[in-house]
Amino acid sequence: MENLKVFVVSDSVGETGEQVVKAAVSQFRPNFDNTVIRKFPNIENNDHIEKIVEIAKEQEAIIVFTLVEAKKRKFMMDSCNEEGLPWIDLLGPLIHIFEDKVGEQPREEPGLVHKLDDEYFKKIEAVEFAVKYDDGRDPRGLLLADVVLVGVSRTSKTPLSQYLAHKRYKVANVPLVPEIKPPEELFKVDPKKCFGLVISTEKLNVIRKERLMALGLNDDAIYAKPSRIEQEIEHFYKVVEKIGCSIIDVTNKAVEETANVIMEKIEQNNL
Repeated sequence: MENLKVFVVSDSVGETGEQVVKAAVSQFRPNFDNTVIRKFPNIENNDHIEKIVEIAKEQEAIIVFTLVEAKKRKFMMDSCNEEGLPWIDLLGPLIHIFEDKVGEQPREEPGLVHKLDDEYFKKIEAVEFAVKYDDGRDPRGLLLADVVLVGVSRTSKTPLSQYLAHKRYKVANVPLVPEIKPPEELFKVDPKKCFGLVISTEKLNVIRKERLMALGLNDDAIYAKPSRIEQEIEHFYKVVEKIGCSIIDVTNKAVEETANVIMEKIEQNNL
């Protein structure tokens, strides 16, 4: 069985080229016997290309490259042709077709796919964080969070946490109840990262009644009584005053509006 050597050359990490090469090689050698696939990532200049071509000639390797910059692709092709080396340009033909189709110039910026992947995984991580530290489940998350939300029950803490998580903020939230002492970690949080959510007694009364009915319960329970709500809001103000955090009235605000207020404040504070 003849030895097969393939050099995968990229101006990014080289994963795209490597996967394509493996897919092709597996059609001939499923176990990759007598096959060497070597990656040369993060190629920055023509000197790197010259050295790779030199090594490839010595080892009789095939060069497969994913270079987004047109000048680098041309230099690679010319260098391979001069040395009589077989080569495959994986990205160039596609980029040319897309360029003609959309009538736009390519960015020629390496690693854009991986930047998108990083953003995606940051979002997933933030969503998982919001679920883990929702409703005060684990106070340890308060010191790890980018944003901490506090408020009485039914002030949109959970949906707001999820919305901000999709913007890649790690959010923890804590419900405030007069009978339960807030966690000590809450008072160690940077006040600039903490936001108290308040709502009018009348609006909260309506929301809580609707919640009780949705659960099949009597809507005149103490949970929805104005006197109880006022007691909870009074307790809320005492706690947030001790924290020293900003207060946002969410009475007539959609989740998106509240989130925008929080993100603007976070950016202003450079947190």
